[in-house]
Amino acid sequence: MIRVAIIGSGAVAEIHMQAFKAFQDRCEVRVLADLYPEKAEKLAGNHGISAFVCKDFREAVSRDDVDLVSVCLPPSAHAEAAVAALEAGKHVVVEKPMASSLGECDAMIQAARKNGRLLASIAQNRYKIPMMKIKKILESGTAGRVLHATANSSWWRGQSYYDLWSRGTWKAEGGGCTLNHAVHHIDLLRWALGMPEEVTAVFTNVNHDNSETEDLSIAILRYPKGALAQITASIVDHGEEQEIVFQTERARISVPWRVRAFLPLENGFPREDPDTERELQGLYDSLPDIPYEGHPGQIDNILQAIEGKSPLLVDGKEGRATLELIMGIYKSAVTRTPVKFPLQKGDPMYRKETMLDLMPRFHQKTRNIENFKTSTITLGRDMGR
Repeated sequence: MIRVAIIGSGAVAEIHMQAFKAFQDRCEVRVLADLYPEKAEKLAGNHGISAFVCKDFREAVSRDDVDLVSVCLPPSAHAEAAVAALEAGKHVVVEKPMASSLGECDAMIQAARKNGRLLASIAQNRYKIPMMKIKKILESGTAGRVLHATANSSWWRGQSYYDLWSRGTWKAEGGGCTLNHAVHHIDLLRWALGMPEEVTAVFTNVNHDNSETEDLSIAILRYPKGALAQITASIVDHGEEQEIVFQTERARISVPWRVRAFLPLENGFPREDPDTERELQGLYDSLPDIPYEGHPGQIDNILQAIEGKSPLLVDGKEGRATLELIMGIYKSAVTRTPVKFPLQKGDPMYRKETMLDLMPRFHQKTRNIENFKTSTITLGRDMGR
């Protein structure tokens, strides 16, 4: 039985709790920690578990009855909590984004290596059936080369979203919608296509006056063989119509799943290509589903890795690579120049302290509350269908 501590008791912790409870024969949540212990008590009560509750995460990670620590804190606190847990000999799974700087990511990876523990970075949308199938279709070469891709990370948040004390500053959150909302779409695009060689980006804040950070960004990625990709990160999009589209040599395929294909007329204009559409649809339908999607799917893999039954699919290096792409987007937006990868350790975007000096303050944060009365959150359009 793998014994779990969840650090932080907000809305994301609720999602982690539900994921762990899907595997009650293999794991058990024993410890909850939160700056506001009453929130942890409420979380335990809502799920009918008897867990040790504490205020200090250091007390939680040092306990002998903990094997795996789930870090559900604000991004600025991820590295400190994860390193403390790894140094205490615990395995760690950390929510997105992995950390708020590449330097912090490297410290976490080093702590995992030194202590012989597993470090997992949450990327639950990789564990959605359409994305896993599209990944296999692209790898098979059946659709041909990817020529152009678009990722629309479209969300909507009201002005009050940034009234929470932990949101709306570069220091506390590490970024705005590009880092904290689009991280999953950026991760999926990087997982599918690999790391680009260069990015050009712009960002702004158009509708959230209690936030220093951006609420809209647009990036163009250039890949070694000439393909281009676009990423839009937004929290001003009514409808939250999120998607990732791959335009390949033979067809358009996308998440949510859809396939379209054209062939040329004699003059080069398009005509429908139902044979290719049927071929790709048949391949998609033939690929096996996965037993668990989203957070349960990733938690299942983490538990299997701890049990020695499966390799860890999204480790610290994967989480770091996605953050490196995001830091490149920020650097391009603020310097107004294309940015090449990889980013070096001497780059100002490598360390949080030097990154903070570069970032614009779109607005001054003046409103702060400790907690919202409601804990309801929405997860946008279901990328699994």
